[in-house]
Order: sequence, then structure tokens, then C-alpha cells
Amino acid sequence: MTTKPNILLTRIDNRLIHGQVGVTWVNHLGANLVVVANDKVSQDEVQQSLMDMVLPDVIQARYFSIQKTIDVIHKASPRQKIFLVVKDVHDALALKEGGVPIDHINIGNMHYAEGKKQISSTVSVDEKDIEAFNKLHDMGVTLDLRGVPNEKGQDIMDLLK
Repeated sequence: MTTKPNILLTRIDNRLIHGQVGVTWVNHLGANLVVVANDKVSQDEVQQSLMDMVLPDVIQARYFSIQKTIDVIHKASPRQKIFLVVKDVHDALALKEGGVPIDHINIGNMHYAEGKKQISSTVSVDEKDIEAFNKLHDMGVTLDLRGVPNEKGQDIMDLLK
């Protein structure tokens, strides 16, 4: 029997776990487990230990590939209050398409790069990103752009038009 994992929030942040996320969001959400779903980081112990350092000791962190996250998320105990962090919208979409019950995504940081259009102070997108956001939106996912919890969120779909 699988139960629905207690995912408090899914956040897109290309920096993954850093000071602001480690402290502000975890405290705001009351999370006790941070799951970083990213293929590269799941293999990179140095990056993992750097991320562990910013989290309070009482918070556990797991670093899974996208596929492993899809495979194990439904085995999470209801006591695990999960803050799911991904690097980009494509990872978020892969998780959603893989059956991870994501109904709300917080978009924090998506850095500017060549060919991307800046739509907020912290978020830049290209056509592929917009396509992925549209797919998530069509799947019923709320897409909320905000850096920290006390900011007023913005529906990213309004900025993509």
C-alpha cells in the first residue's frame, strides 16, 4: 500500500539548498526532511556535504536522482514533512510526469543564461522552460514565483504570456 507522501512544497532553485532556503523555507514550512532531486548532485558528495552544512541539525537531507525520487517518494512516512528541491523546471516536470504528487511549485531562482528572457529579478526562461511550465500548468500545478515565504507570490503564468 502506498500513501501520498507529505510534500509540503516543491521549489525550483538552481542553487538547490543554500542559506536562504536552508533556513527560511525549512522553518516556514516546518519541514523535517529536504529531498534534493537532481541527477548530478545525487552523485556529488562534496556538493551534498556543503548543502548539509547550511541545514539545521534537526533537518535530514536526501540527495536522489530524478528516477530514484520517483521510485521512493511514495515510501515516505507521513511523519516525514518533505521540502522537495529541484534545480530546474524540467526536473520538476519529470517528477510530476513520473507520478510524484506535486500540486504546487515555488519558483525561486532560475539564472539568466544566453537565449533566456528575464521575467523577474530572479527568474529567466527560454522556450523550453516556458513549454515545461505550460505542461505543469495544464496538469493542474500551481506555479508560484517568490524568493522567500513572506514575499507576495506571483503566478508565473501571468509573466509568461
